[in-house]
Amino acid sequence: MSHWATSSRAPSGSRAGVLAAAVLLAAAAAGPAAGTTLMTADEALALAYPDCQVERRTAYLTAEQRDEAERLSGGEVRSAVVHPYPVRCGGRAAGTAYFDVHRVRTLEETLMVALDAEGRVLRVEVLSFREPREYLPRDLWYRQFDGEALSPGLDLERDVRGVTGATLTARATTAAVRRVLALHRVLAGAAAEEARK
Repeated sequence: MSHWATSSRAPSGSRAGVLAAAVLLAAAAAGPAAGTTLMTADEALALAYPDCQVERRTAYLTAEQRDEAERLSGGEVRSAVVHPYPVRCGGRAAGTAYFDVHRVRTLEETLMVALDAEGRVLRVEVLSFREPREYLPRDLWYRQFDGEALSPGLDLERDVRGVTGATLTARATTAAVRRVLALHRVLAGAAAEEARK
């Protein structure tokens, strides 16, 4: 069973500023300022879920849940601590956002992967990118993930288009989206199991 801790806030609240600062500090610690901060967590959340309430949660995965997330994603889940951001719009569940920090080539980037209420990708936004700017795909490339669910086809070797000159970024982004979808599925399964008890 996973364990949860929660705190409620609106996207423009001071806690979001703390999150944004923490995310950007983590990215800055990765190496020299070769890249750019593109947006804050608040800005990314507002793009995906305008005028909605966002709640920050902390989930602690069991060893079995972590193994399952790795199996589903086809990659490593580096931490058993996960921070989902469930969103409500007009009193209804609207989705969940996740922030994923990962290495591209030698430096890190931070992505927000926003999911809709059905657990499909709503949008992917780059918050910070420490690699040289020429390795950052155009915004249109990220839109190919919109509406996607976790499936074998969600892979750079299959349905995801690559980017000439930015293969490592495309690979890291695809892995991050798969990881978030897998973690969300595992956490949703744990929540459903808790509700049945």
